[in-house]
Amino acid sequence: MNTLTINSQSRSHSLLPDWGTVTGIVVALMICLPLFAVIWLALFPEENIWPHLFSTVLPHYVSNTLVLMCGVAAGTLVVGVSTAWLVTHYEFTGRGLFVWSLLLPFAVPAYVIAFIYTELLEFSGPLQTLLRTAFDWQGADDYSFPAIRSIGGAICMMVLVLYPYVYLLARSAFLEQSVSLIEAAAMLGHPRRKSFFSISLPMARPAIAVGVAMALMETLNDFGTVDYFAVSTLTVGIFDVWQNMGNLSGAAQISCLLLFFVLLLLFVERLGRKHQKLIQPASSRFRPSQRVPLKGWHHGAATLWCAMPVVFGFVIPFLLLCRNAIRYFDVSWTPEFREIAINTLLLSASAAVLAVCLGIFLAYITRIKNNRWLLACARLASCSYALPGAVLALGILIPFAAIDNQVDSFMRERFNISTGLILSGTVWVLLSAYVVRFLAVAFGSVESSLCKITPSMDMAARSLGEKPLSMLWHVHIPLMRSGIVTALLVVFVDCMKELPATLLLRPFNFETLATHVYQLASDELIEQSSLAALLIVLTGLIPVIVLSLTLDRGNSLVHQQADTANPKSVQ
Repeated sequence: MNTLTINSQSRSHSLLPDWGTVTGIVVALMICLPLFAVIWLALFPEENIWPHLFSTVLPHYVSNTLVLMCGVAAGTLVVGVSTAWLVTHYEFTGRGLFVWSLLLPFAVPAYVIAFIYTELLEFSGPLQTLLRTAFDWQGADDYSFPAIRSIGGAICMMVLVLYPYVYLLARSAFLEQSVSLIEAAAMLGHPRRKSFFSISLPMARPAIAVGVAMALMETLNDFGTVDYFAVSTLTVGIFDVWQNMGNLSGAAQISCLLLFFVLLLLFVERLGRKHQKLIQPASSRFRPSQRVPLKGWHHGAATLWCAMPVVFGFVIPFLLLCRNAIRYFDVSWTPEFREIAINTLLLSASAAVLAVCLGIFLAYITRIKNNRWLLACARLASCSYALPGAVLALGILIPFAAIDNQVDSFMRERFNISTGLILSGTVWVLLSAYVVRFLAVAFGSVESSLCKITPSMDMAARSLGEKPLSMLWHVHIPLMRSGIVTALLVVFVDCMKELPATLLLRPFNFETLATHVYQLASDELIEQSSLAALLIVLTGLIPVIVLSLTLDRGNSLVHQQADTANPKSVQ
C-alpha cells in the first residue's frame, strides 16, 4: 500500500509543470518575438510591394550589400591576420605596444570615423586644399582624387574599425599553436614564412572565419556610414521603404532577405567555433612560439604595417575629435547636450542592468534544470545579437504597435477615450530593443563565468540546505562577479554606440549621443558633433582596456602551463 502511494505521488508530481523551465522558455521566446514578427509580416503582408521592389531597387540593394561584404571581408582578413602573425611570431620595434593598441579601433564606431574622414578628405577639406595650394591647382578638373563618399570609401572606413575582430581571434589561434609544428616544418625545408601558409593559417582558419563572420555582421548592421556615403544597401532599403514609402510589409520583406545573409554568417560562425574546438594543443607537448627578431627592411616594414591600422583607425580620428571638441566646446556644451548625455547614460545603464539580469536568469535556469528545450530556446534567444538594428527595430515595433492599437480600440469602445501610443511611442520600446539585441552579450559572458563553477559547488550548497535562489545569491553571483561586471560594461558601451534601432524607435524630441552625432553630421555640422562623438569613443575604450587585460592574463597562463608541462624548456 505504501509503495503504491509513493508511486502515485511521484507520478502526479511528474505531471505538474516545472515552472522554472516554463518561465525560462517563455522569456527566451519573448526575446525571439521580434524575429517571429518580422517573418510573419513578410509572409502575410498587408500590401505586397515585393514585385515592385524586385523589379526596381532590390537588385541594387543586394549588389551593393554583396560588394560591401566582400570588400570588408577581404580587408579585415588581410589586416587582421597579417598583424596578428607579426606580433605573435616576430620581434620588432613597437611590437609590445602594437599587441594591445591594435585593438583600439574597436572603440570607434564606423559612422564616427566616416564623418571624420569625410571632413578631412573631401574637396573642401584640409588635405585637398593643401594639395591645391602646393601644386597651384585651380579646381577638381586639374587633378584626380578618390571620392571618399563611395562604396570604396565605406569599405575602407569599416575595415579600419572592424579588423580587430579578425586580429583578436587570429592572434589567439596563433598563440595556441605549438612551435614544435613550425620546427618540424623547418626540418622538412619549410622556413617560417612558408609554414604560415602550409601549417599556421590552415590551423587558424576556423578562428579567422569566426572573426570575419562577426565583422560582416557589424557590416550588415551599419546604417550611419552607408547612408552618409550614399551607398544603398539592404539596411538603407529598410529605412527607405519604411520611412519614405510608409510600407512596413515591404520593409519586413527586405528584412527577411537581410536575415538570409545573417543566417549564412551565423552558420559560418558556428561552424568555425565547432572546428575551433577540434584544434587544441596537447598540454604535454605544447611549447609557445619563440619570436624571431626581424632585421633590415623587414624590421621597418613590420613596424610600419602594424602602425598604419592604429594611426588611421584610432590616432588620427581621436586627435581630430579632441581638437574639434576643444575648439567648439562653447558651441557644443549646451543644456540640450547635457540632457542628451544624461538620456544616453540612463538608457544605456538601464538596458545593461536588465540585459544582465535576464542573462543571469537564463544561464542559471539552464544550468539547474538541464532541459534540452530550455537550452535550445536560450540559444535561439542569444542569436538576437546577430539581428541588424533596423530589422530588430521593425520586429520590436510590430508587437508593440499591435498592443497599442488593441488597447486604444478597447478604450474607445468602452470609455470613448483614446489612449494613443502607450508603448510604441515611449522610451520603453527603445529600452526593449536594446535588451533584446544585447542580451546575447550578457548571456555569453555570464554563461562563460557560470561554466567555470564546478557542479560540486552546487551539490555542496544543496547539502547545506540552500535553495536555488539563495544558492544563486550566496554562491554563484560572488564567483561570477568579474563576468557580470564585464557584461555590464560591454552592454553599456554597445547601447551607447547603437544607431539604426535608435533612429527608428526613439520617441519624439528624444536624442542619444549616437543620434545627436548623426543628425549634426547629416547637417554638415561635423565639428559641433565632435564632443558627443568623443564621449562615445572614450566610453568605448573601457571594454578595450578590459579585453587587453584579459588577453594579457590568458597569455601569461598559456606560458605558465607550457613551462609546467615542459620544465626542460624553462632550463
